[in-house]
Amino acid sequence: MSAPLASRLRGFGTTVFAEMSALAVDTGSVNLGQGFPDYPGPPEVLDVARAAIGTAADQYPPGPGIPELRAAVAEHRRRYTGLSYDPGTEVLVTAGATEALAAAMLGLLEPGDEVVLFEPIYDSYSASIAMAGGVVRAVPLHPPAGGEGPWTFDEAELRAAVGSRTRVLLVNTPHNPTGKVFTPDELAVLASLALEHDLVVLTDEVYEHLVFDGARHVSPTTLPGMRERTLVVSSAGKTFNVTGWKIGWICGPAPLVAAVRTAKQFLTYVSGGPFQPAVAAGLGLPDSYFAGVARDLQARRDVLVAGLQGAGLPVVSPEATYFATVDVRPVRADGDGLAFCRELPGLAGVVAIPTVVFYTPEHAALGRHLVRFAFCKSDAVLADAVDRLRRLA
Repeated sequence: MSAPLASRLRGFGTTVFAEMSALAVDTGSVNLGQGFPDYPGPPEVLDVARAAIGTAADQYPPGPGIPELRAAVAEHRRRYTGLSYDPGTEVLVTAGATEALAAAMLGLLEPGDEVVLFEPIYDSYSASIAMAGGVVRAVPLHPPAGGEGPWTFDEAELRAAVGSRTRVLLVNTPHNPTGKVFTPDELAVLASLALEHDLVVLTDEVYEHLVFDGARHVSPTTLPGMRERTLVVSSAGKTFNVTGWKIGWICGPAPLVAAVRTAKQFLTYVSGGPFQPAVAAGLGLPDSYFAGVARDLQARRDVLVAGLQGAGLPVVSPEATYFATVDVRPVRADGDGLAFCRELPGLAGVVAIPTVVFYTPEHAALGRHLVRFAFCKSDAVLADAVDRLRRLA
């Protein structure tokens, strides 16, 4: 019998996340690999979900999501971007941001259509594009020289990636895994390219509220000419510490949302009935909640960054998200980040993720020496990890 896996999905086998999580269990290591919090979300959200269980909310919600959540998403977008969305036709609730992105690719791409995006690439993007028969055109983000300052991209490299088959420009800001926040000037370059080539822009903004040091998240949808060609994706998982609920959404012009909904209805159909009213309540929390989440996570970042630097690992300090990226070359002469991650549990009792897995094969050398650590962990876990990392020094 021939290989059972379809050719378009070959290369997307068991992820390094599974390997590293298993390694953490086997060695009793602190797992700073996968990005999920180990502390609960706000009671104003959790209590609503608890109250909804055992009620009619346990049954199928409406296909596009319950009206209360769609209205809450639209109001949240208006509150933080000034843009209005029709909850009935321009907001779709999904099984997390991952499904929103996959449904967008399935609903928008013809076989052979190209998607331009920045790498390192969050791992589900390439798989979603492959499932839709699309082609990845990756543009590298370049780390700052000496580790100080933000990651950047080369405009010439970006423009060279766009061709006659380009259909979608995929932007992740704030960016996982680098922690980069795209600036208004950078977004203006992306907007001009999208307008010039009549591209659909798909923007993943799940870390929109987790921005540090006075940096400001700007949604690409707010730039001139972008509202009518942009689909914006976000979710509850990162903002409310409920990554297992898998409640996400996608907003945009009605025709684009309808295309996504056509694909989405044959994927999960619906999801998370009791969680949808809880997320609606969360989106209505005061500004102080969202500022507090960022402030708390920034403090956790600072603890881990200090520990990594103390262990001799230079950090490209993130402007946002859950993650800090380090350069392993000062502690490993061959600069092999994957080998470093496989050996780190034995050396220090800590697990991380090699950043090379977020690169396409042609650019893998750019990420070979980089490793990602998650800091969305409790104070006790971070303190333990920092103490263990001292063994490297």
